[in-house]
Amino acid sequence: MPLLARKFRVARNSRLFHVLLTPLLFVILNARTDLRAADPARPLNIVFILADDLGYGDLGCYGQTRIRTPNIDRMASQGVRFTQFYAGDTVCTPSRCALMTGQHVGHCSMRANGDEKNGFHTPTVATLLKNAGYDTAIIGKWGLANEPDWASAPNKQGFDFFYGYLNNMHAHNYYPTYLWRNDRKVQLKNVVPNEGKQGQGVATVKAEYSNDLFADEAVKFIDDHKERPFFLYLPFTIPHANDEAKNAGMETPDLDGYADKNWPAPEKGYAAMVTRLDGYVGRILDRLKADGLDENTIVFFTSDNGPHKEGGQDPNFFASSGPLRGIKRDLYEGGVREPMIVRWPGHTHANTTSDFIGGFHDFLPTAVALSGAKAPLPEHLDGLNFVPAIEGRNDQQPKHDYLYWEFYEHKGSQAVRQGDWKAIRIPAFTGKIALFDLKTDLHEDHNVAGEHPDIVAKMERIMQEAHSPRESVKQ
Repeated sequence: MPLLARKFRVARNSRLFHVLLTPLLFVILNARTDLRAADPARPLNIVFILADDLGYGDLGCYGQTRIRTPNIDRMASQGVRFTQFYAGDTVCTPSRCALMTGQHVGHCSMRANGDEKNGFHTPTVATLLKNAGYDTAIIGKWGLANEPDWASAPNKQGFDFFYGYLNNMHAHNYYPTYLWRNDRKVQLKNVVPNEGKQGQGVATVKAEYSNDLFADEAVKFIDDHKERPFFLYLPFTIPHANDEAKNAGMETPDLDGYADKNWPAPEKGYAAMVTRLDGYVGRILDRLKADGLDENTIVFFTSDNGPHKEGGQDPNFFASSGPLRGIKRDLYEGGVREPMIVRWPGHTHANTTSDFIGGFHDFLPTAVALSGAKAPLPEHLDGLNFVPAIEGRNDQQPKHDYLYWEFYEHKGSQAVRQGDWKAIRIPAFTGKIALFDLKTDLHEDHNVAGEHPDIVAKMERIMQEAHSPRESVKQ
């Protein structure tokens, strides 16, 4: 027996051995075991930042030249920028439902603004991450419930902490009289006569800007949870217009360097809102680094749908849709194709792009994969885990057979993307199908349906397959 082993064998029977080792064993056996200890190489923190009505062309890293977005551009330079990533739908509620459930809008329970009472029929990403040991928070606009006692309220859908707006209408006003902290109203210093009434919500006292409060709350959450793995969902409301106000338009505390521009007032406000959002992203990234979490956090940034034409703002002024046709409430590319930037130090390759064709319903399986959760995914998911695309392992990335959308305002519409083919049907379910080849016609100007009847027939079959009956709003 080697000398060192003989000495250890003798020592372990001695009183000195027990005096020295017993406390150490106690510490080891009683140490809190969490996901960080189980797999230190895995990103234990997931941050998902969502803009509201931000267009594909509104960021410098996607071609914008007049609006400043240095922090988001820096994030893109340090990570991967997706060029063919899509929102869940072309308006708020169904898009966010797809994000939370991993189902496309042909299957998810909320398919239009106003469907919030339908609730969720499948576990949310927050529920799954909470079950995996994550502390979960949403700070910003939920938009999937109107009251805290609804089954679809965030605290009943896997979020430990909620601060912000519950419903879409309340979120239109950037200077509300209150916000929600979990199920409790927190009164603010703002004064808004007729708050909540369409066309009347003009703040007469503007003391506290909601999105500034969200950024402050997010930084505090990171500080308070740096010892535990967390999922932080940050759906800011910028640059959505204040649709309650008659004249407020683009509500922002200041014009952030755009005041002297020879632009219409709504355009100055819109630019200032986007730059303000960029500042929030910078604060989040800087705080992660200051708290030593930079290497253990994956950060996503995107928007819920295309740019709006509301509050007096013209999306053509900044070419907010970039090279794409359409805006919010269109199922053309400009209404649903969004910026998507993912930063994951040590895993994403700096300053790269990805042409992976994916969407909001891919986030749930991706987040669960990142968490290392062992429980099976919910049945009837439409999304794919796109971690391989994030890491640049494109040969290992599964691909969608197709992406699908449906929209219920105006005449209604449906859309399918399969490969480079894009089909749009207006009115939904009954109209003729228009067909576009995105490879040669990114702006969707040339309907080639007449030249490809076989493709049109295939797209029609997909529209029938992808759509399940939509429930009426439960009363």
